[in-house]
Amino acid sequence: MKKLLFIPLLALLSACSGGYSFTGGDVGEAETISIDYFPNYAQIVKPGLSQTFTEQLRDLFVQLTPLALTERNADLEISGSITGYEISPINAQASDVGAVAQNRLTITVNVIFSNTLEPDKSFERSFSRFTDFDANTNLDQVEAQLHQEIVQQLSENILNQAIGDW
Repeated sequence: MKKLLFIPLLALLSACSGGYSFTGGDVGEAETISIDYFPNYAQIVKPGLSQTFTEQLRDLFVQLTPLALTERNADLEISGSITGYEISPINAQASDVGAVAQNRLTITVNVIFSNTLEPDKSFERSFSRFTDFDANTNLDQVEAQLHQEIVQQLSENILNQAIGDW
């Protein structure tokens, strides 16, 4: 019974916007953040991926931190680009030589994080995440869902690297 009461309470607390974050994050004295549009410079450019990624990253910071999103001159600034988009076979089928059972979609982004208040916390690095899908599945049918999964993982990793207090 205690577990049943705890879950709705946790959901209610996480929905509150009182500046609380369950990421273990520390924004220090920062009050604002700017997140630039992430252009796609990968060899394979998927329409809408830049917009989807940029919006997800902005939404995550606004929802999980007390920071106000601004266009420029922010205390924390994030910029970068999508640098990789790759589909590769990962599992062969034992019954059919040369046949592939699963493919892997990998997206890589380069991120420049500038902390104008504490410059020693600034960084530039690449983040890469992937998800696997059945090789018999038409990529066009699952691509939007795969993008959303990977974009969510990338956004969480960037947030944790930028303000994580581990």
